[in-house]
Amino acid sequence: MLISIDENAALWFSKEFEINKPFSIRMFPQYVGFGEKHKGYSLAFSAEHPAHAGITKVINGITFFVEDNDVWFFEDTETYLSVNGLLDELHVTYREEAVIKIH
Repeated sequence: MLISIDENAALWFSKEFEINKPFSIRMFPQYVGFGEKHKGYSLAFSAEHPAHAGITKVINGITFFVEDNDVWFFEDTETYLSVNGLLDELHVTYREEAVIKIH
């Protein structure tokens, strides 16, 4: 499991949420009827404090976190958050982690 958030994405969150640092962003699966990683789920975000964080990552004064009960969404996956420079929108990319079998 890997969650990568580049500095442009962290800056995007600062502008989008208009909150003074330090603050926290929760990343969680939201049922929306479509989704790239898990059918029916998409990655959503909210500005809130962690209750039972399973994953945390601090970038430029912003604590990004995933609650314990949402970690399943990120398992066996590399998740990358970046910004589409042309559209100035957040871009989320998933890549399944390589599984190496040793016999």
